[in-house]
Amino acid sequence: MATHPALQAAIDLSAGAAGGAACVFSGQPFDTAKVKMQTFPTMYRGFLDCFVSTYRQEGLRGLYRGTSPALLANVAENSVLFMSYGFCQHAVRFVSRQSGESELSDLQKACAGSMASVFSSLVLCPTELVKCRLQAMREMEASGRIASGHKTVWSVVRTVMRTSGPLGFYEGLTTTIVREVPGYFCFFGAYELCRSVFAGYLGAAKDDIGVVPLMFSGGFAGACLWLVVYPIDCVKSRIQVHSLAGRQQGFLRTFVGVVHTEGVAALYSGLTPTMIRTFPANGALFLAYELSRKMMMEHLVS
Repeated sequence: MATHPALQAAIDLSAGAAGGAACVFSGQPFDTAKVKMQTFPTMYRGFLDCFVSTYRQEGLRGLYRGTSPALLANVAENSVLFMSYGFCQHAVRFVSRQSGESELSDLQKACAGSMASVFSSLVLCPTELVKCRLQAMREMEASGRIASGHKTVWSVVRTVMRTSGPLGFYEGLTTTIVREVPGYFCFFGAYELCRSVFAGYLGAAKDDIGVVPLMFSGGFAGACLWLVVYPIDCVKSRIQVHSLAGRQQGFLRTFVGVVHTEGVAALYSGLTPTMIRTFPANGALFLAYELSRKMMMEHLVS
């Protein structure tokens, strides 16, 4: 019997929230290092220098700075993403004239994930802006771009509201969507393709390949996403962080400016902590999502 759409949406939303929380707690220190290196690439010699310097000056708390908005961002993003992913799969079936319960191909699921990312971007952008600013706050103060005193989530929120109003939280939205659409095509495509390979090798259904193959598939999906969209994410981080000191140029001008003044390599600053983070973080994301979704489907759907 088909699951009621409202119940299915609630299950996908809840499972996505569980996955988002698992992703943050397992990868936040690496994400902090990534944002610092993206926005101030000349301040650190590399990932270890950034990681150790942050720990020495701010302690473990510094590495987890921005966890509250990151948690809100990831829970909100993945809740909307996976709920929209379910709806977008129905849209793909409609466009391809398939029956409502038919299984989509890995390519079709990649397209559904890409479509779903547009909706998740709308809830991700405001919270990610606050997170990025908190993570790079010490560097902004050290460079003299802002005065000290913006150490908490609410101080950043008040500053945005005072200087730019509610629309200020959507600084970098265009860049976020430009990043998410191709990124999540690769993300869901790689995840489903990897699961299909494991299922064929193990002679099992995709939902029964086990914990380790599932986590590897999630990590592989995250690696594919970041390798494709990392330069775009770097530009997004700069727009969101540097706009704290004044009006920041748009995506194309910022992109060209970085390449012209710092070279292409600057667009990949912080890639190392991102790739280190992606396997445990995205492995945990999909493990929490799949297990919680399976549990809710068994208990809530008769």
